[in-house]
Amino acid sequence: MSKPILLRFESRNGQFRLTVNPDDEFPALLAKILDNLPKDVDSRTLTLSNKPHAGEDRLLSSLKGVAIDRVGLKHGDKLYIKYTELPQVNGNSVAPKATSLQPHNSSNRLNGLPILPAEDLPIAPLPPQSSSATIKNPWEVVQQSPLDDRLDKKDGKIPRPRDQKMCKHGLKGMCDYCMPLEPFSPKYLEEKKIKHLSFHSYLRKINSATNKPELKSSYMPPLSEPYYRVKRDCPSGHPPWPEGICTKCQPSAITLQPQPFRMVDHVEFASPGIIDSFLNFWRRGGAQRIGYLYGHYEEYTEVPLGIKAVVEAIYEPPQIDEIDGCTLNSWEGEKEVDEVARLCGLQKVGVIFTDLIDAGAGDGTVVCKRHMDSYYLSSLEVTFSARLQAQNPKATKWSDTGRFGSDFVTCVVSGDEDGGIAISCFQASNSAVEMVRADLIEPSADPTVMLVRKDDEEDGSESRTRYIPEVFYRRINEYGASVQENAKPSFPVEYLFVTLTHGFPKDSAAIFNAGDFPIENREVIGESQELRDVAKKLGVSSGKIEGEKGVRSVANFHLLCFIHGMGVLNKEEESLLCHVARTHDLAEGFQLLNTSGWATLLAILQESGERPPKRRSPASLLEAADDSLDDSEQLAKRFKGTSLR
Repeated sequence: MSKPILLRFESRNGQFRLTVNPDDEFPALLAKILDNLPKDVDSRTLTLSNKPHAGEDRLLSSLKGVAIDRVGLKHGDKLYIKYTELPQVNGNSVAPKATSLQPHNSSNRLNGLPILPAEDLPIAPLPPQSSSATIKNPWEVVQQSPLDDRLDKKDGKIPRPRDQKMCKHGLKGMCDYCMPLEPFSPKYLEEKKIKHLSFHSYLRKINSATNKPELKSSYMPPLSEPYYRVKRDCPSGHPPWPEGICTKCQPSAITLQPQPFRMVDHVEFASPGIIDSFLNFWRRGGAQRIGYLYGHYEEYTEVPLGIKAVVEAIYEPPQIDEIDGCTLNSWEGEKEVDEVARLCGLQKVGVIFTDLIDAGAGDGTVVCKRHMDSYYLSSLEVTFSARLQAQNPKATKWSDTGRFGSDFVTCVVSGDEDGGIAISCFQASNSAVEMVRADLIEPSADPTVMLVRKDDEEDGSESRTRYIPEVFYRRINEYGASVQENAKPSFPVEYLFVTLTHGFPKDSAAIFNAGDFPIENREVIGESQELRDVAKKLGVSSGKIEGEKGVRSVANFHLLCFIHGMGVLNKEEESLLCHVARTHDLAEGFQLLNTSGWATLLAILQESGERPPKRRSPASLLEAADDSLDDSEQLAKRFKGTSLR
């Protein structure tokens, strides 16, 4: 709990002070502020500023989700309040009618706090902030991943050997022909056939153009996320949208271009068995399947300052599978699975789904649906990928909002041109994510194009939740010239995603290498997770318990999730279990055997787990002996007791 601080406020009616908690959000101050202002103040127009004139004005209602200490306010700082009064009718102020997008007046409160409306967006968005709701000194308050911190410390220079023909200097000298290249060098990328810049290479490129230390100018965060929605803190004084809009708050026209960088460069599956077990559902049932990828991120040395996602497991959530697609059901245990992954040092890194049709040749070949003349990623799949990326943003100190893009990847298992099964990896572009969040686009029946939404709703009324700006895209025409086309009503889907490479390691070092265990949510093909499966996996029967076998067998993600769902182990024991599964340490494994929770688990499995085979009766032994005889011997045996009279 942070120590309370004192903030000073000044309006045209005077000054007052408030004691606030730095962890509180700005809208929580509305009730206290209104108590110190006249009764006819319109709470919708309440604006805070850091200066009395020409400062940064922000509507208080637009700061939902922004904590007081996030903007750098300290004890004793002063804020300036601006507002307008309610209109007067017969000498009395009249409260305006609250709309779905406006904060209610001060008379409408719950427990003294204003009731703020919820905006109808197509995805679960981040706290509503406008493009100008930035964080003061994000490089000081934003916590990046350890991998990003390590890559920030590297210069990324690409060393080059001494050119024997052009270099005329000594061994310790350097010239233009042998000096290291920048990580974003076009010549090097073309030589190595690298299609997209890595995120940190792109960061170096734009930072060198944004901040020049030799000019001794103030530092500016080089990254800024696209924002295609109406700004909620317009200083022009008109009513908030949709009641009013001006050129300052409406989004500018959008010009789509292929994204030159990608947040993740490579997807590495720790073991081929991960994909093989995932494909078994399609092999046995013929329906498509979807799963979430759990793994971690590492540096990818094949690309300058590159990042790769290492996949250790695939978890298949509840779903309805059909021949032509999948429908995800409500996943109530998502947080529990994420917690098991966290204890194993993993996180959700992406999603994978199949799109396979058997060729009917009987040789295991499949139909090639995705190729140069059709599509690689459909408009529906781009929208799905963009939604997931919007829910998993990347924290970075190089952005003025503290976040930029996402490391979430999308993998598709489909047929290649040779009839084999191949994997393709993609990411939706940052523009695609923002267009989906702003509800500007929707999938088309044609998988190769994306539709731009109309301004009105389905019933013909004007939309109150989205504003559709002009959308254009650039392409190369038949004469080789770059021309700009209007994206309405549709445009090619290739402008909204980037491709990634994928592969398997030469020497597999998968964390979960303990063999097979029934995969969750596969009851439709006759595969379910039972206690007897856990008992068999851990070497438990009614007669004995093989402790060492159980310790060696826990390195299976599906097994860990099932044990977590049983609720037998406490947090410390479960953390130790996941640590043993990750490190394969027998010493800590035997420490796990001595815990009370593990003993309780083994007792439960011994009572309800795998049973020994029943002893066979003499009659069954005779029947087995008869079955072992060949047909002629059985026929002779039947005729032996038969009279031919």
